[in-house]
Amino acid sequence: MFKGIHHVAIICSDYKKSKQFYSEILGLRILQEVYREERNSYKLDLAIGDHYCIELFSFPEAPSRPSYPEARGLRHLAFEVEDITSTVKALNLKGVLTEAIKIDEHTGKKFTFFADPDNLPLEIYEH
Repeated sequence: MFKGIHHVAIICSDYKKSKQFYSEILGLRILQEVYREERNSYKLDLAIGDHYCIELFSFPEAPSRPSYPEARGLRHLAFEVEDITSTVKALNLKGVLTEAIKIDEHTGKKFTFFADPDNLPLEIYEH
């Protein structure tokens, strides 16, 4: 069912400081940086070698977390799957509720979210 971890998304409180930490101190390679004007938010895609691994987000006045809505800290953990529809069905059969499948506006890929027992957001993302 699961093939691997697709990415980890992190919402930070200080975008400039976090960008510098992840790219310069940790040495993650910047793949793409996007400013989303409608959300007053940055999205920075980072990789380890050729492996895409972290989405770093900024949101104005993001509250401390532990859960929804978009907040500072770990946003979600995404699992890569081959077939999202069959994975959703398998999770649902095991009593795991999932959100409706959506299409990523930038990549065209299918994804959806569900929660762990502590209500932490998890994602499945179709390969």
